[in-house]
Amino acid sequence: MGVERRRRGPSRRLRLWPRDRGTALIVVLAAVAVALYAVVVPVHAAAYGSPVGTTMALALGAVAAPLVSLRHPNIAIALFTASAVLLPLMVDRHAAAGAPWPWSVPMLIAFGVAVIAITFRHGWRPGLIQLGLGTAAGVTVAVMLPAIPAGTSIIVTTSVVSGVYLVAVLLAGRLRLGAELTRERAHTAQEQSRRELVEERTRIARELHDVVAHSMSLIQVQASTARYRVPDLPPEAASEFDDIAASARSALTEMRRILGVLRTEDHTAELAPQRGIDDISSLVETTRRAGATVSLRQSVEDEVSASTQLAAYRITQEALSNAVRHAPGSPISISLTGDADDIAVVIRNPHSGDAPPASGGHGMRGMTERAALLGGTVTAGPDGNGTWVVDARMPRHPAVPFSEGSP
Repeated sequence: MGVERRRRGPSRRLRLWPRDRGTALIVVLAAVAVALYAVVVPVHAAAYGSPVGTTMALALGAVAAPLVSLRHPNIAIALFTASAVLLPLMVDRHAAAGAPWPWSVPMLIAFGVAVIAITFRHGWRPGLIQLGLGTAAGVTVAVMLPAIPAGTSIIVTTSVVSGVYLVAVLLAGRLRLGAELTRERAHTAQEQSRRELVEERTRIARELHDVVAHSMSLIQVQASTARYRVPDLPPEAASEFDDIAASARSALTEMRRILGVLRTEDHTAELAPQRGIDDISSLVETTRRAGATVSLRQSVEDEVSASTQLAAYRITQEALSNAVRHAPGSPISISLTGDADDIAVVIRNPHSGDAPPASGGHGMRGMTERAALLGGTVTAGPDGNGTWVVDARMPRHPAVPFSEGSP
């Protein structure tokens, strides 16, 4: 138990430290500002004889400048420079003669912190400006009060803060280089993931071409040549074989389109014209040749975007497939209408009251996703009169159209 407590202790302490670098910098600068303020005011009031109220105000500006620099570097530079000029002028002349002036030790530290904070956050140029103006402030005060010796303090302060500035420039450059390398690694990982995705899509396309497309080609060839290979084939059977061959050719066309999408990295290639509202009548005719009774009422005028046309065709195709599969022999009615803003597709067929067609399957989900991508909706269910209704409504001109590669 003692070992577990010792192991868990560091993890708890680490969680107390903010993970975000910006938040951590604010915490550090705030702590440094409080510590410096607690030293600057007593030192200047006691050792230099400065007025307490004025010292508190000017010291607050000096120690708060690094925090202000996180958002407003120019204001921070002006704030610290003003404090660096006015604070030494508030000292007692006799007290200043026996202590470092115009820079006291806590003010020297505050000067270094301001230069570090500005350099880290905003680069070497603003940091150099703060270093130059701060040094100039000390020289200006020394010129204004020549009776107080100030040469040693100014030289020490300038040397120390200049060294701090150089170290800050090097560390800031190292941090920026590290951040750039991290971004490059992330970009490389993203490209690698994209490449793996393309390779996987290519592999799927190859499998579809070598297995599914090949099998469909065999079906098409066998159905097309059946009338020549089978003697005395009845005309009805020959017609059925012709329909099978036509369906196989249509499936191969769709397969080629899917393969083109899978083999294209940007998901936008099209190897054949996309289906549209005008193709729904051919779809209905194909379903009728399969033995289903289908009626179509179509009244859509004016222009409709290609994406909405494709979605209407695919939703009709899926709803017809479900109706034929789950309610064979039942009449199916399709209504395709449009108004100024929307296109509505309604498919109806008698419903026996059993489980909903394609419930929980991919067909209903695919229809819903197609409509949702366009900003439309799809509802499916019994209407209470023994009829199953699929009602899809989509905008004529969606804001974000989808392509054949969409769900």
